[in-house]
Amino acid sequence: MNSGLLLLARILLSILFIVAGFGKLAGAAGFAGYLGNLGIPGGVAMAYLVGALEFFGGLAILVGFQTRLVAYVLGAFCVATALVAHMGPDQSTALMKNLGLCGGFLALAAAGAGAYSVDGRSRRA
Repeated sequence: MNSGLLLLARILLSILFIVAGFGKLAGAAGFAGYLGNLGIPGGVAMAYLVGALEFFGGLAILVGFQTRLVAYVLGAFCVATALVAHMGPDQSTALMKNLGLCGGFLALAAAGAGAYSVDGRSRRA
């Protein structure tokens, strides 16, 4: 595997989750209202949970820490989000984007983080 390409893949996959997670953590009350409109219980606590999963999961992917596990978790999260929030007729692009992200995370889970990562460095230690 080309570790440079895996690093680029990790950067590109993580950006969306770091930015979106930070936004959800910073605006948890507004995001909780959106979740409520979707019929998801939990309010602000659920908003913080989702925001933390996205933010810290994105950071883990970025630095390559526990990459395979986090990639599986975020891949499943993408499918769940697609099915819960993007099934409407006007949501087809968002639905496909989430499924495509899941594919990227599955490929990353299969390949691992590469040499330029915390995982890669800890294997050499």
